[in-house]
Amino acid sequence: MLDFPRWKIASIIGLLAVLCALAIPSFLPEHVTDRWPVHPRINKGLDLAGGSYLLLEADTADLANTRIETMRDQVATEMRRGTPSIQIGDISVRNGQLSFMLRDPSQVDAARERLLTITGGGAGMTGQRQWDIGVVDTSRFVLTPTQAGLTQAIQIAMQDATEVVRRRIDELGTREPTIVQQGDNRIVVQVPGLQNPQALKDLLGKTAKLEFKLVDQTANPVDVAKGIAPLGSQILPLQQGGFIAVKRSAIITGDQLSDARQSFDQQSNAPNITITFNSQGGSRFARVTQENVGKPFAIIIDNKVISAPTIETAILGGSAVITGNYTVQSANEMAIALRSGKLAIGLKVIEESTVRAELGDDSIRAGVLASAVAVALVVVFMFMTYGRFGFYANLAVVINVFVILGVLALINGTLTLPGIAGFVLTIGTAVDANVLINERIREERRRGRSIVQSVELGYKEASRTIFEANMTHGISAVIMFVLGSGPVKGFAVVLLIGIATSVFTAVTFTRMLVAMWIRRNKPKTMNI
Repeated sequence: MLDFPRWKIASIIGLLAVLCALAIPSFLPEHVTDRWPVHPRINKGLDLAGGSYLLLEADTADLANTRIETMRDQVATEMRRGTPSIQIGDISVRNGQLSFMLRDPSQVDAARERLLTITGGGAGMTGQRQWDIGVVDTSRFVLTPTQAGLTQAIQIAMQDATEVVRRRIDELGTREPTIVQQGDNRIVVQVPGLQNPQALKDLLGKTAKLEFKLVDQTANPVDVAKGIAPLGSQILPLQQGGFIAVKRSAIITGDQLSDARQSFDQQSNAPNITITFNSQGGSRFARVTQENVGKPFAIIIDNKVISAPTIETAILGGSAVITGNYTVQSANEMAIALRSGKLAIGLKVIEESTVRAELGDDSIRAGVLASAVAVALVVVFMFMTYGRFGFYANLAVVINVFVILGVLALINGTLTLPGIAGFVLTIGTAVDANVLINERIREERRRGRSIVQSVELGYKEASRTIFEANMTHGISAVIMFVLGSGPVKGFAVVLLIGIATSVFTAVTFTRMLVAMWIRRNKPKTMNI
């Protein structure tokens, strides 16, 4: 137990020195460490750095309507596809149901087969039906979305929306945002360092659904003003006011976008957005513009027509420009929203708050004071109680503080107020192992054993209890980390790191110091 060859001593000291050194950049200003080749830092959470908190709620009703509209387009396309095509009447939507009439009742079975292909065979990934397919009066089909299908669609949409929100915030260049789903239809967003949440709200409020559709030139302006669209078309608002009729089927969508950047018009120098399509989207856009030269097409974002230019010539370059009444900031925000992907479900802000940086500084000062008081009390108690062995325990506690900070910096962790609470708790319990060891050594000395035997048995026997106690401690921290979120998870992370480092410093490091002292001084008596 007390055999420490030189290589082991060098390894322990080297490891602790490296971990302590990793904590140094966190104590220095960022403008100093940014010039260093390697500078791991501990990020401050929202409650320490200040920043913005938003609670977003998904519009599930809008998602249900979108699913029906998407199914309407799929039904129309599927019935026209293949040989022979299936002739149907107008597809109507009423009371959350989609229905259409077959012109030839003998094609009922063929129509059902095609409907099964676009509704996933009638069942989704969960094995439950997503759509109920019914036939009324021998030739009218009625498609009804099931609750199980809607629930599954919401789950998928929320997963996608959480990822899109994360990409959009990352585009803003913020440090360590916290983005987690809460419940079935909410997303919590915490962005440290962002004092004005309005830009973030504007960005996250955009669904950024981009579509290119042909303008329906056969529409009667009087009917359009009344909101009446021809068969196969829809009425959408214009950004500059008024309404316009466009074809329901999109030429191209934002899914085929590869990039979007804020740029300037070469003639007027007005801000605009340059978009670039992927290979599939570029070839499709080129083909459609070739076939429709001289016709207007609508550029639609979030169901609003931004502009409706005329196709003067085929657009073969795989890119296009979106113009409008943009400022540089609004054009950049829209470009971020477009290239980060469209939101599969609309989000609205239902709760927001801003934490001032001054409040965060107060929290840091209070946390540092609490940590300093904890360390000071532990140091005084241990030294007065155990003398030299208490000094070794105190040295282990001080090193443990820097090691915890170094590990947090290494994993680029975020420190919050609950994290500081876990930090203080770790400091208070860091000497528990040394208390057990020292008391066991006392017992062995009272039994008349030699110094070496007492130290060996003290560390050996107490180590079992130490590891068992910290194992149950660690299990609790793991459960909090897995099941908790936000502050609870931050507390658990610091606690887990503290458990591992305190056991190492309190058992291995102090045992090395004691072994070196005994080997060097060969003491005849020992006060502990």
